[in-house]
Amino acid sequence: HCNFEFDLCGWKQDKNDDFDWNLRTSSTTKMGTGPATDHTLQEPSGHYIFIKSSFLQLPGQKARISSPVLSRRNKNCKVCGGVILFYYYMYGAHIGSLVVYQRTMAEHEKVLLNLTGNQGNFWQRKALILTGDGDEDFQVVFEGIAGKGPKDGIALDDLTFSREC
Repeated sequence: HCNFEFDLCGWKQDKNDDFDWNLRTSSTTKMGTGPATDHTLQEPSGHYIFIKSSFLQLPGQKARISSPVLSRRNKNCKVCGGVILFYYYMYGAHIGSLVVYQRTMAEHEKVLLNLTGNQGNFWQRKALILTGDGDEDFQVVFEGIAGKGPKDGIALDDLTFSREC
């Protein structure tokens, strides 16, 4: 589980993307750019990760962050691969996209979710089933794609992996 209150919990910025996800709080940002509070604490001082469309990023540029390597070995779960549960915030007239991938160690990526455009001015919950073959290790990758609005952004909080179906 990662609530981003102290650090990125082992999540790593991809090296071959265009910009990074940033750890931040609502209390340190200008109004109109992101959620008023984080999801965990429901307070402006709470942390989450965020990308913002700005003059520094061109529309379509990508920020990617990857989970620690996850293993299916010795998990006694032959039927399912598990679940990732997370909260996202995508609000703005010219918001970009959020794409979630499951990536194998052989660099094969499978799209689990692709959201584009304004999703509402509130935190939303999403659970995605992680599938796969046997005992192949994998990562989950969150890709934020910059939109056209300088105040529009995408936030993530409370990322949780579960072995349960």
